[in-house]
Amino acid sequence: MPTHWLKRLSAKVFFAALLAGCAMSGAAQAAKLMAPQDWVGSWASSQQIPEPQNALASDNLRDATLRQIVHLTLGGKELRVRFSNAFGTTPLHIVAAHIALPLVPSSGSIDASTDRTLTFSGRPDVTIPAGADYFSDPVAFPVEPLSDLAISLYLDTPPEQQTSHPGSRQTSFLVHGNEVADADLHNAKQVEHWFMISGVDVMSPARAAAVVTLGDSITDGHGSTTGADDRWPDDLARRLQKTPATRSLSVLNVGTGGNRLLLDGLGPNALARFDRDVLAQTGVRYLIVLEGINDLGTSTFDHDISPAEHEELVRRIIGSYRQIVLRAHAHAVKVMGATITPDGGSTYYHPGPASEADREAINRWIRTPGHFDAVVDFDAVVRDPDNPERLAPAYDSGDHLHPSPAGYRAMAAGVPLSFFSSHALRRPIHAMAKKRFGAHARH
Repeated sequence: MPTHWLKRLSAKVFFAALLAGCAMSGAAQAAKLMAPQDWVGSWASSQQIPEPQNALASDNLRDATLRQIVHLTLGGKELRVRFSNAFGTTPLHIVAAHIALPLVPSSGSIDASTDRTLTFSGRPDVTIPAGADYFSDPVAFPVEPLSDLAISLYLDTPPEQQTSHPGSRQTSFLVHGNEVADADLHNAKQVEHWFMISGVDVMSPARAAAVVTLGDSITDGHGSTTGADDRWPDDLARRLQKTPATRSLSVLNVGTGGNRLLLDGLGPNALARFDRDVLAQTGVRYLIVLEGINDLGTSTFDHDISPAEHEELVRRIIGSYRQIVLRAHAHAVKVMGATITPDGGSTYYHPGPASEADREAINRWIRTPGHFDAVVDFDAVVRDPDNPERLAPAYDSGDHLHPSPAGYRAMAAGVPLSFFSSHALRRPIHAMAKKRFGAHARH
């Protein structure tokens, strides 16, 4: 073949390959841009009626701006905020709501260049019915994993009954007037509670999912450091982000101080709040349950109970665990049971040998295979090897009931990450449900 034909043929092959490469690159970019996305919770808190000492005076919320800082666990390009009037007795009117990146979370100052208005069906205000939660419209607002978000809302009229999460372990800022877009809130009243906010969702790849941590004050973070995000669910979120196979998982902390399985405490009992605090969370696929210490402690708080009553208490606590597993499985949510941590020497409950025997019996049941999908043995992680009915001194906050930040880090490190298999994350939830629960599973 003449040389010039060979050159011409080579040129054609080169340009064909180049065009094919460009087409493949374009297709790859298009596929990346069109990759399935879905909403998943990045932050959440449980709601209750605040006790009198934790509620705001009614006039504090009249003509008032409230700026609250939350710590996200999963990042995304878009987000939406869930506001709550769950315990309100009348409709709640939010006149304006904004989000921004905080400059110094401890001062309430924001980066004004990041300030964005939230809307509700295109309007800047919303009236939330009594007993309800309400999502804002989605807003383009890129956030990184483990970053902070400032949520500012303005009320003209205070709610007749407040909806709150008292154990925020984060400072909120309150001023009079509509200052939702102001970079600084001067002379703000500071409170360590959240009010009327219950969640932040982000738009993430479809394989992302949420891990909900259901518990009492130990999950809520009593004994942790205000503003430091060093509760055990916070430490778990950091651990998940450091592990490539679990970076698409968020952690939603719905621990509530004083929570119980069998009776209401400072807020509703765990079974009563289960639908709202667990099943209603966006993208929930995993649940970790640490409940029961308050049921044990309050049962003998001011008087002894009979052996028969101890036996009945253990039976009913285990029955509540079974209900949690059944209700979670009905929604294709996998459940990890956590053993109850020691409280020997507690300055609050003063547990005796019978209560310790109850705790040990419940923990044996939790550890027994077949009851939960997996187990995290928090008891073994934080107990004193030489005195196993007590917390190890290095992990004790000082009250012999709540772990310290070091104890919370140890608890998070003890969670088996094998529970969050990457294979399960990539499988469609309807396939998981059908295989596990049969053709009639809800999906």
